Amino acid sequence: MAIVRAKDARKMTDDEKEKKLRELTLELAKEKSNVAIGGAVKNPGRLREMRRTIARLKTTMAK
Repeated sequence: MAIVRAKDARKMTDDEKEKKLRELTLELAKEKSNVAIGGAVKNPGRLREMRRTIARLKTTMAK
């Protein structure tokens, strides 16, 4: 998944935002479940970036 910056999120259509949001939410859930069962995180910074990207998308969708 690529990082979505705020200015890029503003340029996206609502459908694109929703699709990206679903993809990121699913990926984040998979990573969290992997950690919950005792797996190691390949890239801990990736989890943080996914959470922030989800927040960016939700913020731009609300405006």
